[in-house]
Amino acid sequence: MEGNNKQLSDIRELVRRLASEASVVSEPTDYAKIRKVHKEAIKSGYLPSRTHGIDPSVRSIETCIALCEMVSPDRNMIVATLIYNLCAAGVLDINRIEELWDADVAHLVTGLMKVTTLYGKQTVVKTDNFRRLLMALADDIRVIIIMIVDRLTLMRAINHHPDEKFVIDTAFEANYLYAPLAHRLGLYKIKSELEDMSLKYSSRETYTKIARELNETKAARDAYIASFIAPVKEKLDKTGLKYEIKGRTKSIFSIWNKLRKQQVELSGIYDLFAIRIILDVPREDEKAECWRVFSIVTDMYTSNPKRLKDWLSIPKGNGYESLHTTVIG
Repeated sequence: MEGNNKQLSDIRELVRRLASEASVVSEPTDYAKIRKVHKEAIKSGYLPSRTHGIDPSVRSIETCIALCEMVSPDRNMIVATLIYNLCAAGVLDINRIEELWDADVAHLVTGLMKVTTLYGKQTVVKTDNFRRLLMALADDIRVIIIMIVDRLTLMRAINHHPDEKFVIDTAFEANYLYAPLAHRLGLYKIKSELEDMSLKYSSRETYTKIARELNETKAARDAYIASFIAPVKEKLDKTGLKYEIKGRTKSIFSIWNKLRKQQVELSGIYDLFAIRIILDVPREDEKAECWRVFSIVTDMYTSNPKRLKDWLSIPKGNGYESLHTTVIG
């Protein structure tokens, strides 16, 4: 009984968090309708079954919170995520969803159902064909985003899970399928977290070693980033541009890839840091001002022309536009 009370308390706290995160997009009747259909489902005998010990209701709420925090609050995506389990269990149909919400929510749930069917038909996801089928069946990029964020939620939930094979399989799938999709959609923070957790679960010793070494040198790295940024910021301030500048150490997975490819120790990796300068300028001035900032940075630090990536002249397929270069600090 005590365990059930704690679970209910945890769910209420998650619901409160979601209500706060989604307050700017939710409609007054949304949560009342969701509670209503869940109560009706329970009365008809529906009980959410745990998969690998993970409560689907908790997972769907946590997915919605992550969606708000890491992508953007979206009312229809949140509603579709919260009611999907009822549709998968056959206790809520698409016509009822249209009656209670609208055709767009029904469309998103239908998309989620389609890709779930694809999973049921495939024994493995280690094929490019599977990825193409997934994209084709979803037919709405929002369905793919929900799936990516749901996978992030699942990965967060399985740390120290007792079923080792399940953890390894989930980690592989996250790294092979969902991290590249997140990268393609410009969800870089999610992509990095998926990759890091995948390394953590598949090679915990390696992950822990790199994390420990990074932690031991954190103060020195933070000081270095600050000293690198300071003169750049001083120069940028004189231009009158509106900008934001951020510095970070690259992800553990990215560092592991460099260690593996270059066959060196952590101390031998030189491009451990990433600096991002984001400009707030009129659209017609974006390219010129980006090149202006690039010129400021490369006047101060020696640039490696072989590492220049110009996504201003030819933007990425997802619309991403920027200049990337490597400089010597």
